[in-house]
Amino acid sequence: MPAKRVPDIVVARLPLYLRALSAMQNGGKEFTSSQEMAQWLGISSAQIRKDLSHFGEFGKQGTGYSVAGLQEKLRQILNLEREWPIVIIGAGNIGSAVANYPGFAHRGFRVCAVFDNDPKKIGSMVGIYEVCDVHQLPEFVREHDIRLAMIAVPAESAQEVADLAIASGITAILNYAPVNLIVPEHVRVENIDPVLHLQHMTYYLS
Repeated sequence: MPAKRVPDIVVARLPLYLRALSAMQNGGKEFTSSQEMAQWLGISSAQIRKDLSHFGEFGKQGTGYSVAGLQEKLRQILNLEREWPIVIIGAGNIGSAVANYPGFAHRGFRVCAVFDNDPKKIGSMVGIYEVCDVHQLPEFVREHDIRLAMIAVPAESAQEVADLAIASGITAILNYAPVNLIVPEHVRVENIDPVLHLQHMTYYLS
C-alpha cells in the first residue's frame, strides 16, 4: 500500500471515519453511505469518497459501505489490528487524567506505565499505575518494545524528556507540553495544546 504518498490530512481524517462507523455499528446499522457519513461528520460526501479512494474500492453500488467491513479495512490501514503499548511521561494533572482515561483499551492502545522525575511522585499511584522513575524509561521501553509515548511535562522539561524517549526507542510522541519539540525525521510528533485550539476559535467570534 503506497501509504507514504497519501496526504497526511487524509490520514488524519481516517480515525474520524472509524469513530463514526463504530457509533453506527453500536446503533445496529449494517450498511452506510458516504452521504450518511457526511451528515455524521460535517465532511462532504465527495471528500469522504476521495479520501477512501486512496486505499482502494470499499463500497458497492446500491448498498453502500458495509459498516463492519469498512471498519476492518480502516483498522488495517491505520495499523490497529494489534494493540499498541504506550508510556506516559509526567504524572501531573494532565498525565494522571490521561492515564485514567478508559477509552484506550477498546480502540487499539494500552497504557503500560507512568514515569516522572519528582521523588515525591515516584512510587505513588496514578489510578492502577505505580509511578516509575523516568531514569528507568530506556530499559522499560526496550524490554517491552514500546514505540509510543505521551509527554505531559512542563514546557521547559519537554525537549529533554523527548530526547530521552527517542534515545530509548520511541518513534511516535503525543505531546501535551505547550512547546514545539525538535525531533529526528523518523520520529512523528502530534501536539495537543488546548490554548492553540481556543485561539483558533476566537478568530471566528465577534
